[in-house]
Amino acid sequence: MTHIVPTVRRFTTDADDRSVPLGDRRIWITPAVEASEGGPLSAYSAHFGRSERAELSAPYEEVWVVLRGELRVTGGSSELLVHAGEFLHVPEDSPGQVEAMVDTDLVCVSVPAH
Repeated sequence: MTHIVPTVRRFTTDADDRSVPLGDRRIWITPAVEASEGGPLSAYSAHFGRSERAELSAPYEEVWVVLRGELRVTGGSSELLVHAGEFLHVPEDSPGQVEAMVDTDLVCVSVPAH
């Protein structure tokens, strides 16, 4: 049996050849840690152009760390503004929408890995 030794890695929020656009919008997702690596979580960076919106709901829990910019997160009757240096917990299947108030970069960590 082969034993895989964990390796510490560094990532940036810069788009690269693995970046994936969300449709024709100015939203880019760049994978970092993926389920195919066999770990318990996934991590990726995301860039939202100003005024871009996306649905919030996902079939896994996430923590989002806003590195630059500002997001408005709405769901039901609640609304949150999340600024650079702040982070939020997004429970599994949370209804709502996220909107970038300005160009925004964030890092997302998801459990379980996907």
